[in-house]
Amino acid sequence: MNILLNEIEVRVLGSLIEKDITTPDYYPLSMNALVNACNQKSNRDPVMDLDEDAVRLGLRNLGEKGLAVHVNSSDSRVTKYEHHLQEVFNFTRPETAVLCVLLLRGPQTPGELRGRTERMHRFEHLDDVQSALQKLMERDPALVKILPRIPGTKEARYAHLLAGDVEGLAPPAENRVVISGLENERVIKLEEDVAELKREIAELKEKIERLSG
Repeated sequence: MNILLNEIEVRVLGSLIEKDITTPDYYPLSMNALVNACNQKSNRDPVMDLDEDAVRLGLRNLGEKGLAVHVNSSDSRVTKYEHHLQEVFNFTRPETAVLCVLLLRGPQTPGELRGRTERMHRFEHLDDVQSALQKLMERDPALVKILPRIPGTKEARYAHLLAGDVEGLAPPAENRVVISGLENERVIKLEEDVAELKREIAELKEKIERLSG
């Protein structure tokens, strides 16, 4: 099954999955609770500021893909929303936990995933995380891919593919720091060159003044 989500749909789906597992007493979510979940400052990367209209549109699009529905309970007059990830993909709990964190926080290493899935599923060993990732990569089409390792790091990062391929992602913070460092070196070199030119000009002025005197 080919599913392509935009960034708002990714955030809405990830938030529904997370709250389903971590706060089952308050799930399904009302619109207000879902907006708050999407805009959380913690456990989100990037942090977003979605209004109700954006979330509602995301829900509608997810509904067309069979991934979310609204529900009306007899004990509440408020419309609530739930995901249908399990009905579409039939994931195991480890697979669901890993995919959820990838949806909410972007590309991560197995070590990061192990720590950040703690509330949804406890992985005893790093190999268990790798196993869940492998199963997601073996889906047809694949739902996860491994990214090229960043120079100087020990672990490769993994990314979900529900929003398409990720080769166009912005370089990670580590690369931006390196780029900034190189730019800083260029600035320092230019400043040194300017200072040298100023010294040479000052020396020429002194020679001219001595000759004219």
